This record gives sequence, C-alpha cells and structure tokens, in this order.
Amino acid sequence: MDTMIERALASRWLWLLARVLLALLFLAGGLAKLIDWEAGLAEVQAAGLNPPWVFSLATALTLIAGAVLVLLDRLVWLAAGVLSAFLLLTIVLVHSFWTSTSEPQQVALYFAFEHLSVIGGLLAAAIASQLRKRVAAVVVL
Repeated sequence: MDTMIERALASRWLWLLARVLLALLFLAGGLAKLIDWEAGLAEVQAAGLNPPWVFSLATALTLIAGAVLVLLDRLVWLAAGVLSAFLLLTIVLVHSFWTSTSEPQQVALYFAFEHLSVIGGLLAAAIASQLRKRVAAVVVL
C-alpha cells in the first residue's frame, strides 16, 4: 500500500493535477476580469483604486501570468511570490475584516483565511517544484 501511495505522490500526473487545481483559481479570475471588463472595473472601483482600468488590467495580467507559470512548472517560486503578494494586498484592501462589524466582518474574515490557505498552497507548490527538479537532476546523473 505504501509503495502505491508513494508512486502516486511521485507521479507526473498527480503533480500536473495539483498545479491545474491551484492555477484554476487564478486563471479563472484573470480571464473573468478580461471577459467581463465592466465587472472587473466595478470591483477595482469598489476597492477605491484609481485609475480603475490600470488596476483591473494589472490584476488580470498578474493572475493569468502567475497561473501560467504554475501550470508550466516554470519559475513557480516567482509565481507563488507574486500571487501571494496579490492575495495579501487583497486582504488589506478588500477583505479588511478589522474595519467591519457583524456579518460583513465574518465574511471578510473567511475570505482572509481562504487567501492565507491558498498562500500556503502556493508556497507548498513552490517547494515541491524545486524539490522535484532537484530529484530529477540527481536521478539523471
């Protein structure tokens, strides 16, 4: 049983699936901002960021570029850092639970926890990517 689990965890298909699932959130968010441009602008305006079109475009490009790097297993450390910084800024600018009361506060807190959990996943992906490349280099030698 352990051997089967170890083979699955070391497999390329599971590593690809993990990256697809992690990147899906960011790819979908970035594409949604481009496809429904007006809604993306409204989100940015609600956060008080000006000029809205610059922040909306920068957000979309950041999300898509980070997702693509994760999907391709290239510079995952950079993608994880940029996307983590984006999520932290989102907590501060949009989901500032410390400024709300009652129900809005609770929803914002849940979003903040969700963002922190995704940051953990991004960090784990960056670590796994680096370790997988080291192992592959050793196996080739």
